[in-house]
Amino acid sequence: MAGHSKWKQIKHKKADTDEKRAKLFSKLANIITIAARGGADPQFNPTLRSAIETARKNQMPQANVLRAVKRATEHGDLEMLLVEAYGPEGVGILVEAITDNRNRTMNEIKSLFKDHDAKLATPGSLLWSFEKSAEGYTAKFAPTASEAVRERIHNLVEKLEERDDVKKVYTAIDG
Repeated sequence: MAGHSKWKQIKHKKADTDEKRAKLFSKLANIITIAARGGADPQFNPTLRSAIETARKNQMPQANVLRAVKRATEHGDLEMLLVEAYGPEGVGILVEAITDNRNRTMNEIKSLFKDHDAKLATPGSLLWSFEKSAEGYTAKFAPTASEAVRERIHNLVEKLEERDDVKKVYTAIDG
């Protein structure tokens, strides 16, 4: 039977898992680089220590961790962004991003918002409806949204999280 090679299947599965790991390692490296700005020694920088522990739990190679710390101490060119937007039917969306080029990242996020019927909000206009916790942001109020709106927001969140620069996306609706 043509096209049913066991080795081809293994090759494609490995390529998929390698791609997912590479995206995860890229995000973890950006988090480590941001955390290392406060000091390159994990003993005196709890944020960096936590980021390194997360990287180890995800089996990130030590060489990648050291390279991320070195990048922060030498260049320090990454910055954190918090983008606020209103999705379909006014559902609140917060996007945390880590980037080396603010303009490029903002343009790509704006483009995704436009494609998915969301609008950029002015800074601070939406943040009041979210609470910051150790895990991130949680919505204070849960708006009622139809299943179609939930699906559209879910699709937007998926597209945003595919981006390497985007660290996490929070919405006012659950799921």
